[in-house]
Amino acid sequence: MRSRVMYIEKFGGLRSRGGRIGRVYFSQSRRTLHYEGRALQSLRGGGYKANYFDTETGTQYWISGPKRDGNDPLYPGVVEIDDDVNEEYWLKIRGLPALVGAVSYKSLGKYSASGKREKRPAGVLSPKRKKAP
Repeated sequence: MRSRVMYIEKFGGLRSRGGRIGRVYFSQSRRTLHYEGRALQSLRGGGYKANYFDTETGTQYWISGPKRDGNDPLYPGVVEIDDDVNEEYWLKIRGLPALVGAVSYKSLGKYSASGKREKRPAGVLSPKRKKAP
């Protein structure tokens, strides 16, 4: 199965604050994604602020490629980064090698309350994890 680092946010309207950066696996048809044991099928343009749904629970998700500026969520919130994609995310996608190991960051999102977008990268919230010897 092909895989890609993606931004995953569970749909929850304004109560949903932030999401995750993780590796998703594509089915052959590319209509179904697999993430952490969930099968997420495309809504084919039929969702409101969501583009995939969980085939078992019906829960809707917004899934997209991660942005270089880190402002992936629609609204301000904390974005967590899965351990298995941490290095790839910070080095290849964001281009910020000093932040390798940071497990989350605060994002202004697409629609911030102030209406202003930061021109600098989104700030890091959590300390770096120490690598096992």
